[in-house]
Amino acid sequence: ALAERRVPVVLFEQHGELGGRVRGWPDQLASGQLITMERGFHAFFRNYYNLRGLLRRVDPELALLRPLDDYPLLGPDGRVESFSGLPRGVPWNLFALLGRTRTLRLKDLPRIPPWPTLAMFAYDDTTTTAAFDQMSAKAFLDALDFPAAARQMLFDIFAHSFFNPEAQLSAAEMIRLFHIYFTGNPEGLVFDVLSVPFSRLWARFERYLRGLGVELRLGNAVEVLDFEGERPAVTVSGRREVFEQLIVATDVGGLAGLAARSDPAFGPVLRATDVAPTAAFAVWRLWLDRHVLPSRAPFAAVGGLGRLDNISVLERYQDEAREYWRGSVVELHAYALEPAVDVAALKAELLETLHTLYPETRDAAVVEDRWLMAADCPAFEPGSAARRPRTETTRPRVRLAGDFVKLPHPVALMEGAATSGFVAANQILAASGLPEHPLRFVPDRGVLSGAHGLLARLA
Repeated sequence: ALAERRVPVVLFEQHGELGGRVRGWPDQLASGQLITMERGFHAFFRNYYNLRGLLRRVDPELALLRPLDDYPLLGPDGRVESFSGLPRGVPWNLFALLGRTRTLRLKDLPRIPPWPTLAMFAYDDTTTTAAFDQMSAKAFLDALDFPAAARQMLFDIFAHSFFNPEAQLSAAEMIRLFHIYFTGNPEGLVFDVLSVPFSRLWARFERYLRGLGVELRLGNAVEVLDFEGERPAVTVSGRREVFEQLIVATDVGGLAGLAARSDPAFGPVLRATDVAPTAAFAVWRLWLDRHVLPSRAPFAAVGGLGRLDNISVLERYQDEAREYWRGSVVELHAYALEPAVDVAALKAELLETLHTLYPETRDAAVVEDRWLMAADCPAFEPGSAARRPRTETTRPRVRLAGDFVKLPHPVALMEGAATSGFVAANQILAASGLPEHPLRFVPDRGVLSGAHGLLARLA
């Protein structure tokens, strides 16, 4: 965004590839076959307007994205929910979902309290935060008093998809996410997936950035930040350079490490103590010696069956897995894991759950596998909204970007990371008298946002 306005940019990246937490890196199977590894399945929702605008820089028609018609939610006893074919607008999407679900019946509705249920349709940053940020998502869902099966399939899966355990996730944050992805989403709940390994996307960006004159310092981890007067300075491999402006775009763990290593004056600027990583997640990629049934979806969410959260069948959407492997490449995800998790026991549980849901895999041999665990997604614990940093800092030449940054509009995950980068860049451009980049968002408020007082009286 800066380079497109002819602002000279130097980009420091600790890895040898661009992409951060959605980068891809080269790997090799025992057979000698070269592959690309990454952190697993990512959903490109169609209301990720600013992320899609970023992708269009190198893929104008978004040809690298493949639309998914549906993503089933799989539960115990063969339960399946679907988001396919729902109307896009509220409340019609809700009525259609209630009409098709087997976990919630008309006779269940009278026992569901109108407050806080209707609060999910009344999102407003100020009032929702004031009413619900001190409450956990678990307490909020308990108060909804939905039938257990409906809660499991319609809400627990949704809450868990953001990596935070329900008891450690702010209810206000969950309502915000529900607004972004459901009640305030004019594009519907279906999404697209990347049809190639992430490394190919970032290779295009590398060429694009170099063409704009960006100086890419790949494989250069920033060691120390300090100031020379008001100007920020960066030290890499013992070499210190002073810049006019600095955007720090890291994950929360990287932010904390950078703050600890840097000049003490940088600590309050980065506000690294105000954000923290949430619980760890695991991604397990399995190369099987045969294919799963053709009826299996490219992606399925899982709820109520232990710690397995979703199953991806890579050859259904990614060309590398489809063209270069003789069987299925299956990926299993587990989110919001408990501390000191027993990896061997977790693997056994994930594999058994896969066999239960996709019985044809029980006789399949795992020819090769890759296991990844990380704890670098942001926590949004109860009471944390007021502490979250914004793009602006106490120093006018330093800004933050990342999916943990609080923005004036509702965004999250990859869209939050991309948008925060655009916002930080726009602030620099505006201060320099250069034209900003236009941004687009879902509605800032829910359909019932003006009725908070009335809804509260229904409690």
